[in-house]
Amino acid sequence: MTAENPFGCTMEHLGELLALFVAVLWTATALFADVASHRLGAMTVNIIRLTLATIFIAITLMLTTGSPYPVYAGKQAWFWLGLSALVGYTFGDFCLFNSYLVMGARFGQLFMTLAPPTAAIAGWILLGERMEGKSWLAMAVTLSGIAVSILSKKEDKEGDHKKRIGFTIPVKGVFLGLGAGIGQGVGLVLSKIGMNHYSQDIPADAPRMMESMMPFAATMMRAMVGALGFIAIMGLQKNLHKLVQAPKDRKGFSYAMLTTFFGPFLGVGFSLMAVQYTNAGIAQTLMALTPVLIILPYCLIYKQKVKFREMIGVTLSMAGVAMFFLL
Repeated sequence: MTAENPFGCTMEHLGELLALFVAVLWTATALFADVASHRLGAMTVNIIRLTLATIFIAITLMLTTGSPYPVYAGKQAWFWLGLSALVGYTFGDFCLFNSYLVMGARFGQLFMTLAPPTAAIAGWILLGERMEGKSWLAMAVTLSGIAVSILSKKEDKEGDHKKRIGFTIPVKGVFLGLGAGIGQGVGLVLSKIGMNHYSQDIPADAPRMMESMMPFAATMMRAMVGALGFIAIMGLQKNLHKLVQAPKDRKGFSYAMLTTFFGPFLGVGFSLMAVQYTNAGIAQTLMALTPVLIILPYCLIYKQKVKFREMIGVTLSMAGVAMFFLL
């Protein structure tokens, strides 16, 4: 498709290119977040990255629209984008970053292939979007891919050499992965509802860049609410002192900043922009390539071997995502 884009020119397939760029950004984000979460803790990293993302986006909005905050956003936009933040960030990213601690970024990202099908199901429920039989088949293929990656035959602990099916990763990691994928998918649909309201709130005489930069303004709103959600949880757990101690770990804090820059600042902003400039299904399919892209750098960094079964599982999961949106 051809679309007028924020860079001031007409470019064919802009949305698809942005979606591929987002997949690369999220691959880098996952690798940085893995290190940061192990050093600082998942909750601390999320608060740092969302707070810094708010600052980064405020500067960007000031330079492009003349205002450092999301102007024109009404109550409905704040409500839906705030709700999407609590579901996608506070719940979804809590599960995702903790899954890195339990089973590593490679398996954590594998479960994120559940996000596109979950988004479609949420769109069916909340927006009345169509769900055909092939969509349920695609969901089954995606789930089978994950199952192939995380299930294997093991000998019974009692020593009778009987084989049984068991997880190759901790059960806690499985539940965290499921929560991450589902939270991300539902959060995306809630974001779409919020952005629709935000778009209607923007007056005709608004600065020309306001419409193009709206995804970043929406991301800022989500980051603010998401950070408050994490702070509330840490406050209830009486762990806020960990935030004060975080900058003392320079390496961990540096990785948290990189996670911020590539994730909630560039990654989320460009993901929302990609959806604006191409079919949402195509964008979601391309952005879901992270589990494939992360395999090589993850194995090189951590010296891990990828089993043939795991490669088949990733391929099946990606095929399921593609079936869901492209058939």
